Amino acid sequence: MRTPEISREQRIMGPTEPADFIICPDDLILITGAAGFIGSRVVASLLRYGFRNLRCFARHHCQVDRVGVLTRGRCDGARVEVFRGNLLSREDCDAAAQNVALIVHLAASRGAASFPDAFLNSVVTTRNLLEACVQHPRLRRFVSISSFTVYTNRQKCHGRLLDESCPIERHPELRGDAYCFAKVRQDEIVADYGKRFGIPYVLVRPGYVYGPGNEAIPGRVGIATFGLFLHLGGANTVPLTYVDNCAEAIALAGLTRNVDGEVFNVVDDDLPSSRQFLRLYKQNVGRFTSLYVPHFVSYAFSYLWERYSTWSQGQLPPVFNRRQWHAYWKKTQFSNGKLKTRLGWTQRVPTGEAFRRYFRACRDVKPDA
Repeated sequence: MRTPEISREQRIMGPTEPADFIICPDDLILITGAAGFIGSRVVASLLRYGFRNLRCFARHHCQVDRVGVLTRGRCDGARVEVFRGNLLSREDCDAAAQNVALIVHLAASRGAASFPDAFLNSVVTTRNLLEACVQHPRLRRFVSISSFTVYTNRQKCHGRLLDESCPIERHPELRGDAYCFAKVRQDEIVADYGKRFGIPYVLVRPGYVYGPGNEAIPGRVGIATFGLFLHLGGANTVPLTYVDNCAEAIALAGLTRNVDGEVFNVVDDDLPSSRQFLRLYKQNVGRFTSLYVPHFVSYAFSYLWERYSTWSQGQLPPVFNRRQWHAYWKKTQFSNGKLKTRLGWTQRVPTGEAFRRYFRACRDVKPDA
């Protein structure tokens, strides 16, 4: 894929404002993970839509400079409150949810290495927040941020479309991925509270969110291991979404009418293949040695690793396995059709401009391949 050229006359336009939302500009919105990579952009999107009463939940030790930088000069009299707390504390969750009309729940333990830690910081924290919601009937919607990682992709034919109707992992513990396990369970508990207590909710499942602040090469492209970058994606499409575009989708999922109980996948237009992405990365950031691993080889390797892990009774962790291979490296197509038709989402930052910003940030941090 060639990086699209952006003319000097082209501008990155703000969103077109829908005629009506489910809440008013002065209604209180709670954003968890507001100081994070995506959360800070969600704050900026909500302010851009004219919402003037935001409560940004941040951990006690968390730096909130990112929220301040992105909201400075855009508030127009808005009240942006930083609420310091811990989502593992039911008392903090109850206090944060007081008088809230909309909750955008982004906080999660993305880098958790263990299943207990991932469960604690994604599932238990979500349950605590939902319990607080039960006590506050003013809530109009709970937006929970999930991930593409929950989809199984095992029964789907090679090269077919993955959309919101596709099945998720029924046994995520077998994937060997703590994040996948936690996100599947988080989705389940949100749906359960929606059914049992009538909490209106929407699930948002972004693909790989990239941009300044997340300069790593996507794992769907390949991995640096054994002292070499192994290119595993080949001709596969990479489900990318630039961070500002993802934030726009999340804001619309919280504000748009008549979408309660729905799931929305988030990917950009003009998605590159893994091979195209890697070539652009080398051209714009820096060259390094990579080795392409054909799909049949990576699948066989995952199978053998999985078998040895079982034989050794877990002495070798199942880092590579067939479930993971199907989820990340099986050839698959992706769609943002539902995002556009139901939420009216359009790509705020064109792909060419998004790549330019991303590659510039990668050069600035000088990552090791």
